[in-house]
Amino acid sequence: MLAAMRILMAASEMAPFTGPGRLGEAVAGLTAALQERGHEVSLILPCYQAIREEKALAAAPTGVSMTIEVGARHLETEILEAHTPGGVQLFLVRRDDFFDRPDLYGSGGKTYEDNAERFTFFSKAAVELARRLIPAPDIIHAHDWPTALIPVFIRHRQLPFKTVLTIHHVARQGDFWGIDFGLTNLPGSWFSPTGIEFYGRVNFLKGGILHADAVTTVSELYARAIRTPESGAGLDAVLREQAGKLRGILNGTDSRNWNPATDTRIAKKYTPASLAGKKNCRDALLKTLGLDPRPRGPVFCIFTRPAAREGLDLLIPLLDRLLADDVRLVILEEGDHSRELDPVARRNPGRLAFRPDNDDLAHTVYAGSDVNLIPSHFEASGLEAMQGIRYGAVPITRATGGLHQILTDYDPTTDSGNAFLFYENTAEALWDTIRRAKRQFADTAAWRRLTRKAMESDFSWASAAAEYEKVYEELAGPASP
Repeated sequence: MLAAMRILMAASEMAPFTGPGRLGEAVAGLTAALQERGHEVSLILPCYQAIREEKALAAAPTGVSMTIEVGARHLETEILEAHTPGGVQLFLVRRDDFFDRPDLYGSGGKTYEDNAERFTFFSKAAVELARRLIPAPDIIHAHDWPTALIPVFIRHRQLPFKTVLTIHHVARQGDFWGIDFGLTNLPGSWFSPTGIEFYGRVNFLKGGILHADAVTTVSELYARAIRTPESGAGLDAVLREQAGKLRGILNGTDSRNWNPATDTRIAKKYTPASLAGKKNCRDALLKTLGLDPRPRGPVFCIFTRPAAREGLDLLIPLLDRLLADDVRLVILEEGDHSRELDPVARRNPGRLAFRPDNDDLAHTVYAGSDVNLIPSHFEASGLEAMQGIRYGAVPITRATGGLHQILTDYDPTTDSGNAFLFYENTAEALWDTIRRAKRQFADTAAWRRLTRKAMESDFSWASAAAEYEKVYEELAGPASP
């Protein structure tokens, strides 16, 4: 392991304090794993209302205030400090008119109109804080579009920091009107193909990709996929040009937060060696959601974050067929799909429940489900599969991206594998795989062995942290003890 390095993370989310979400889960897991490996890790976040009021963090003023230039405005900010229960140091950028809002990026189905200004301000504040830290960080590690301007500002000002940008979801780019370029206060030459301009607009992520010293994403297969027109969301050519500094590092999952042996949010704890508690959790889930408590078939769940990626559109044509065979389906959704789901629920009373996604309910759903449906059109890291499999919710998933990297198809002849995979991006391919899983579920002993095997899969953050150490060392050199 490397000597300790000083790492400043910058992100717009951190689980559980900003709610459920892959970015927040990844940021929380990686910072904790790096700290456990002996590095000095700090994380800078916007001071959202929920974070400021979180008693477990006990955020307090540092006495540091700064004036940040954003376009024609000079905006004051106060820096607060907190520590997570695991001991990770947090710096919180407080400006209530930007961050004291009910949601992170928008509400009512619309993004906030001032997101370009909000996250330009936050990125500039992160750079100013880095300049004031003593000793200075060895690495500044930015995550996704809200912080992708940090490498841009550091490169423009020729500051002595090495930067890493991690792309969690390439389709979310921080794409804004060209007029928003004025918010950055960069010289006009930066509104160009070598700067942050992209087809006449400002693109935060594109600028970060060009000017970070290293770019990572959340699995090796996703790193390959985003360099293709099909999965690159328009940035594939940029990513191909920068392929020499792009690396895929498979995300992990927090084995302390997602662990049925210790989870206080589920009806009864259980382990791979002792699965009796999973039946209690199954019964509790069905009761909580008002579903018929005695299905002959498995309990399925699906998380739609967001629906276009998770493949809910593949599942909806199959719902009546699926529910006709006395199974139960729980959908945790981001967004509102009641128009499609309400008629199905009326035709299949007691068999379908759908609720807004939240972290506590996610634990309950995983613990009470036999099968986790992930019919993704594309997938970055496979986080939902990693979390659900810890609870014995066996994945049915399309072999794409990180999912194909972490899961192997179950073969009943050899009793090997930890999931049910399909390859064609069609509803019928999904249905054939569902039927295969249901047949296997009918063999109680074999299903129990499969559940145990799945739960024993190791997706800890330790290996990912070790790979990030290699990236940091390549940039900054070996750190001093």
